[in-house]
Amino acid sequence: MAAGAKAQELTISFNETFMDALLDGIFKNSEPPEFSLASITQPSDETMAFGPSFIEGLDCRQSIRLQRETNGVRTAVRFRNGMILAPLAFNGDYAPPFVGCLGFSGYAETRIDLRFDAASRKLMANATVMNVNVNGTGGIGGSVVAKLVQSSIDSKINPIEIISLDKISFDVPIRNSTGLRMQANSIRYDIQDGVLNVHIGYDFIKP
Repeated sequence: MAAGAKAQELTISFNETFMDALLDGIFKNSEPPEFSLASITQPSDETMAFGPSFIEGLDCRQSIRLQRETNGVRTAVRFRNGMILAPLAFNGDYAPPFVGCLGFSGYAETRIDLRFDAASRKLMANATVMNVNVNGTGGIGGSVVAKLVQSSIDSKINPIEIISLDKISFDVPIRNSTGLRMQANSIRYDIQDGVLNVHIGYDFIKP
């Protein structure tokens, strides 16, 4: 955290190396994020013709699991040309009618847009899937899987909380005094190649 251009501002810089280390920690210390396709897909008439237990009998999870890396593409966050870009590597499985359980993998080309929500005092992000590349379906239902992946990521990830002003406001203890409170009141940001700078404005008030 470094002093910004104005005395009442602090700047937090997120570079790509930090984001890579953060993603390494997430995938190393927790289960991969998983999104069910069951709530997006509905059994077709053809599938139900085999009976209500047909899909259950396939032992198919019908979900998408984000991965650190798939087929040479790594999940990452990149700051380029004034934009935040995020390739998301994934694998999963899906049960189209008459076929059985198909495994697939690929990556989603995603753009992340930031906005400050004044009502909640939070910096929020919204991920938009621009393109999905899928392989492993053997040519069966590849376009359907791509649409399912896009719908799932769009609906299950958004919105993303980045920073809450309430969580970065704090008291500064001063000896023989009632102290001082640094009250965060605003956020602005700029994106440069390789780094996101978040500038936080503070008021200095009595606690």
